[in-house]
Amino acid sequence: MESADPGSQRPEPVNGDDPGPSFVSSPPATPSRYESQKRRDWNTFLQYLKNHKPPLALSRCSGAHVIEFLKYLDQFGKTKVHVAACPYFGHQQPPSPCACPLKQAWGSLDALIGRLRAAYEENGGRPDSNPFAARAVRIYLREVRESQAKARGIPYEKKKRKRPPTVTTVRVDVAPSRGSDGDGCNGGAPVVPP
Repeated sequence: MESADPGSQRPEPVNGDDPGPSFVSSPPATPSRYESQKRRDWNTFLQYLKNHKPPLALSRCSGAHVIEFLKYLDQFGKTKVHVAACPYFGHQQPPSPCACPLKQAWGSLDALIGRLRAAYEENGGRPDSNPFAARAVRIYLREVRESQAKARGIPYEKKKRKRPPTVTTVRVDVAPSRGSDGDGCNGGAPVVPP
């Protein structure tokens, strides 16, 4: 068994036993940033349920509990959301600080719900009973988005997906013009005066 590459040969069996295919074990793949964040979010939600008064089993969790969790997270938010009575309500760049609360930004909550929705199903939950996909949660997120946009003076516009440019084929029939002096646009056909 001669080979040009000596590293491609299998080692000879010891005592006549065939060791079978040899596989080099590689270290487990590092989870992506998204997967790591999803796992952290899932563990945080489970801890929230455990600390809930009274403790709440995941199987008994509803959309209302998810909304309660999102409101709980507001205390850790970093986005200033002006109340209607604030003189800076609707201003994008307020000139001075105010006492309005800091909350979780809508985009952060929306991304969180997306990760938790996926994690619920990956951890054995049925899609039809997923509390993160509840209609009430979608309505709550829409209301948060709209109220934050008003409070900060930022009109929310849904991002439009870029579509590939469409190629339109146009057929142009050019008839030789009469009375022209041969401008080169008639394909070299002789121009016959009228």
